[in-house]
Amino acid sequence: MWNHVGWYLLVGFYLGTLCAIAFYGLHRYILVYLYIKHRHNTYQPKSSFAQLPRITVQLPMYNEDMVAQRIIRATCQLDYPLDRLEIQVLDDSTDHSAGIARLACEEWAAKGYPIKCIHRENRTGYKAGALEAGLKEATGEFIAIFDADFVPPRDMLRNVVHYFADDKVGMVQVRWDHLNRDASLLTKTQAIFLDAHFVIEHTARNRSGRFMHFNGTAGVWRRKTIDDAGGWQHDTLTEDLDLSYRAQIKGWQFVYLPQFCAPAELPPEIISFKQQAHRWTKGGFQTAMKLLPGILRSKHLSYRVKTEAFFHLSNTVVYPMMVAVTVLMYPIFFYAMSPLKPHPWSQHIFSATLFILATCSASTFFVYGQRELFGREAGWKALLYVPFLMALGVGVSLNNAKAVLEAIWGAIRRKPSEFIRTLKYGVTGQSRSTYRPQQVLTFTRLSMPILEVAFGCYMSCCIWISLYWGYGVASVPFLLIFACGYFYVGLNSFHILFKMSRETDELAHDAAPGAVST
Repeated sequence: MWNHVGWYLLVGFYLGTLCAIAFYGLHRYILVYLYIKHRHNTYQPKSSFAQLPRITVQLPMYNEDMVAQRIIRATCQLDYPLDRLEIQVLDDSTDHSAGIARLACEEWAAKGYPIKCIHRENRTGYKAGALEAGLKEATGEFIAIFDADFVPPRDMLRNVVHYFADDKVGMVQVRWDHLNRDASLLTKTQAIFLDAHFVIEHTARNRSGRFMHFNGTAGVWRRKTIDDAGGWQHDTLTEDLDLSYRAQIKGWQFVYLPQFCAPAELPPEIISFKQQAHRWTKGGFQTAMKLLPGILRSKHLSYRVKTEAFFHLSNTVVYPMMVAVTVLMYPIFFYAMSPLKPHPWSQHIFSATLFILATCSASTFFVYGQRELFGREAGWKALLYVPFLMALGVGVSLNNAKAVLEAIWGAIRRKPSEFIRTLKYGVTGQSRSTYRPQQVLTFTRLSMPILEVAFGCYMSCCIWISLYWGYGVASVPFLLIFACGYFYVGLNSFHILFKMSRETDELAHDAAPGAVST
């Protein structure tokens, strides 16, 4: 009896989790609707400054030897009066990058540019700590922030500064563009992901009166807004998301300007991509645990703001749910003792499962983003990338599910998280990455790729069972996408990790006393 009840509880959990995933997927289509409804509600500056205000540009960096000179050069070339400009290089580097940044600052300072390097001996608070330390010395009324892999356009500050003539505006964000969009299938897919975020999500939220967030770079803050919201805090890995919500809860207005953009480098290989996704996912869920209860209890925030905040901050929970549903596919649909197995209609549920998992995070949302950004033809071309979009989204689900669980476990233990930076390569256009030594190969680093490949094998077994027994054959294309996604991410991770390990060994050999170069 209990065995029978247990099976039905498992089926109920499976279907409930599937419905929750579909619910979050439906929210993305609601964002598309809000975008279409409000896309013409554009912002215009209420007035212009008679005299341009003083702006401090902050460039946080850590061991950025490949891109430090580029971002410093681009920032010094900004079209803004030098007597109204201050540039801070917030360098926490612990390797030779510190010398590169310092020499670049000295070179541009000798030419008369108002730039200085602020080097910290420790990384307390990581990026948030560096920004806070710089803020103590900043003299600008407004604070512009650019990560090291960005190349801000010359007219960036002039394009956005006059929106602050409205005293209610606390932050202005511009759209990200991508320097190496067409370098590989991976970077092209990342670009489509991010384009949908910046074209659809940001525009829909901001112009419909919901909360949006600063993306950590390519934006300008009012100094007073940062202080009023409680300053930069480093109890989450997404200090930008955290501060954004605290500022908007205080009543500050954000402005998003998709017509202006700042290009940056996309992670050109899978390890950096996974590290970035892990940090964003973990930090997002940390922020949800920190702020969402207070937002939902708030009496002065509207229902639509609360609803959007719930979906926005909690959407990362989809990753562990997706992993759970994937694991349960075999026992729920293929195992002989499953209560669904004898029923023919269970095949339709199985097909619906794969359809929901595969399409709720892709299709319309991403394709429409490309259409709006590059035109109708680009939207149709983006359809060709949908299978890989779905596969990559599935492939990183284990990596991101781990990030959510780490956020929960860290909150229980009250243990701060380490900020692991995304490795920069200084690539642009069609150029490919050059793998750089990271560290020696360990089981810890190999454990996730092993698990990803194991999930790929698991999906392959499900494909074989479906074909052999003729069960849910219509689902085979979706199962194939799942298998390919896990195999791509896992095997590609193995390739990069072994290559990094080999280069690390070669570097150590060359540096050894008595080593003979060939």
